[in-house]
Amino acid sequence: MKKLHVYPGVCGLDTVITAETNEDEEIVLDIRSKCPAVMKLAEELKEPLDAYSICFSKPGSGEIYEKAAKCLIHGACPTAAGIVKCIEAEAGLALAKDVSMVFE
Repeated sequence: MKKLHVYPGVCGLDTVITAETNEDEEIVLDIRSKCPAVMKLAEELKEPLDAYSICFSKPGSGEIYEKAAKCLIHGACPTAAGIVKCIEAEAGLALAKDVSMVFE
């Protein structure tokens, strides 16, 4: 099981994403947020997911981003990328390493 915290910035509506592999080697997500748009996305992602099809799609495409485009309000929201990173780490397709964006 991998757990990832997304701190999106000024809105302050943090998200906690938990990804766990089930007995069929699919990824099951648990997403918690005070953001209604993120919770709408969480409802769209209730079914088990195939990590390979998600993680090996081009940036901004694939199942996560298609559903995020329908649910999320702000184009710069990092939550969709956080979901993909959490799935990637849980599936063993990448190491669980922090990512950040820092204004200078």
